[in-house]
Amino acid sequence: MQFDFQYMFDLIPYLLKNLGTTIELAVMGMILALILSVIVANIRIFKIIVLDQICQLYISYFRGTPLLVQMFLFYYGLPQIFPWMVGLDAFSAAVIALTLHFAAYMAETIRAAILGIDRSQMEASLSIGMTHQQAMRRIILPQASRIALPSLMNYFIDMIKSTSLAFTFGVVEMMGAAQNEASTSYKFFESFLAVSLIYWVVTIILTRFQSWAEIKLNKAYAR
Repeated sequence: MQFDFQYMFDLIPYLLKNLGTTIELAVMGMILALILSVIVANIRIFKIIVLDQICQLYISYFRGTPLLVQMFLFYYGLPQIFPWMVGLDAFSAAVIALTLHFAAYMAETIRAAILGIDRSQMEASLSIGMTHQQAMRRIILPQASRIALPSLMNYFIDMIKSTSLAFTFGVVEMMGAAQNEASTSYKFFESFLAVSLIYWVVTIILTRFQSWAEIKLNKAYAR
């Protein structure tokens, strides 16, 4: 069989219609993962009894098992134990799995970024009457975000690519759309090459944005 360029180019606009679902999955997962990772990172930094051990177990499990297994666990496995989860739709299951999976990695990145800030910053904040919470919110976290940004952006890029796994249980994002088209036309190479090119372009755009954001944040520290 010959490579069908026309079919591939005609398929790209159709796949782009599903790019919104891919971005929505990634953005929702990233926002929730950021919130959860900051909470977990602070629990680990302040070594809150019991919660710290739970967080360590959580990080170990979600970093030590494949994302696809976690997705299947949330969508197919847990509803057998918790009947109230039977109504959980595939999109929500994918968001939850992405959130918990990437938050486990991001928590360690944020923890390392916070610990990378000189202790004198916290001491100076406390000396002028700030509470620990105020110092973290106004002084420490803004500086830590500059350190953590490259890694967090890499996780977001990885999350966008990982949304392709959601098609395995029925979420029609870009990969799901490409799979549906390939299964009817039998032009698998053209379909998957087209979707891979779109992922590649999105990654390039986000990488450029990352470089711009790093330059912007590092301006104040430039000598």
